[in-house]
Amino acid sequence: MQTIDFELSGEFVELCNLLKLAGVADSGGRGKALVAAGEVTLDGQPESRKTAKVRAGQVVECLGVQIRVRAA
Repeated sequence: MQTIDFELSGEFVELCNLLKLAGVADSGGRGKALVAAGEVTLDGQPESRKTAKVRAGQVVECLGVQIRVRAA
């Protein structure tokens, strides 16, 4: 599994935008489609909210990629 460390610039980032910014999805729309298809987990649990607020310390997994969110 590939791991990406993502540095958060604010308090949180919306899940679909995180997938785009980390390079897992080529657009926000593709990120939303991945969430809707059940391809995304947040801290090991399936996540179906496209705009879930992801904060520092959380881990998102999608399509064999693990994104660790860090504080700036």
